[in-house]
Amino acid sequence: MRLEDFYTLFTREGQWALESAMAFAPREKDFLPTFQMLAKRFPRETARAALTTAILRGEAESKFPQAEKMYFTREALEQATPWEVAVQRAKRYQGEGWIFDLGCSIGGDAVPLSRSAAVIGVELDPLRAAMARQNALALQADVEVINADILSLPLPLSPHDAVFFDPARRADSKRAFSVDQYQPRLAIVREWLELTDGVGVKISPGVKLAQLADYDCEVEFVSLSGALKEAALWFGRFKSAERRATLLSDGQTHTLTADTQPELPLSEPRAYLYEPDPAVLRAGLVETVGAQLDAAQLDPQIAYLTADGLHRTPFARVWPVQGWMPFQLKNLRAALRERNIGQVTVKKRGSPLLPEDLIQQLRLEGEEHLTVFLTQLDGAPIVILAGDELH
Repeated sequence: MRLEDFYTLFTREGQWALESAMAFAPREKDFLPTFQMLAKRFPRETARAALTTAILRGEAESKFPQAEKMYFTREALEQATPWEVAVQRAKRYQGEGWIFDLGCSIGGDAVPLSRSAAVIGVELDPLRAAMARQNALALQADVEVINADILSLPLPLSPHDAVFFDPARRADSKRAFSVDQYQPRLAIVREWLELTDGVGVKISPGVKLAQLADYDCEVEFVSLSGALKEAALWFGRFKSAERRATLLSDGQTHTLTADTQPELPLSEPRAYLYEPDPAVLRAGLVETVGAQLDAAQLDPQIAYLTADGLHRTPFARVWPVQGWMPFQLKNLRAALRERNIGQVTVKKRGSPLLPEDLIQQLRLEGEEHLTVFLTQLDGAPIVILAGDELH
């Protein structure tokens, strides 16, 4: 979408076109026939902008509770923080002077941040900056947006102000895998830390922790409903731990930190098998959860835990163990047929086998269901048979 086409949406005709497009509740697969109908009533570029907005609003409903009022580009929507994550993160900024949202895109973080303090957003792309202004207006957020390059914009930061930095992690549609490839590079935070020690940075959850070794910051990994979503770096007064796992689910927030990791024993599979949440895994806090569960590890390199007792925890999923054996296809097939198993859910850690290939090779015909874990016991491949996950 071009900037000039975006602005046409705020004319009387553009609003009519947008309302008409929204009435179709369109999806991407419907674009061509819906566009052809709209283009008979409105200028083609206005129809295109309206239909694109309507489609993206529909797709944004899973991320934004008021998506029907907002404006997006496809790439900005894909990169946007889920609303629940942004709201949780904004709580760290409560009571700050001004919050400078640097790289604010379409304002997906700026709006929740404005609940904590007034926000100044800076965005290089003129279309995204225009959308951020409109989104802040539509959601009644105290956000001022500046279309500028943060590398050339003097920031009037005081010690009472704070920074939220969301660097671009894509260039020419290619993903940046190193913090040195971000635009701007992560190292720019050192300049801001000379003005204020309240700095937070959104980064990829797949970041290699070795890349952060030279930065004195807290690294937080965030999962939403069991899926890893984002990571954040917290500097200065925002730092309260070395590593943190934050889990958001069903309106609840659970957080886990540890200064040091306990050493867990190794053990054969016991009565229950635990799989830590992905935020716990990325934060390197598996042993902390294991100690809480009085659990052991199957293998020092594998993130499965096993325990004699059932302990409910938000930080790990749990299955009842029915048996285990060294992995051998013939023996596994026989064990499953003996149990009248016709369907299996295959999970794996530390195994080269593909679940779909194993299911095909098993050729099961029974009526029951079982969960099969392909993993290692102190370096040796094993298979664990488990019942349904306990909730």
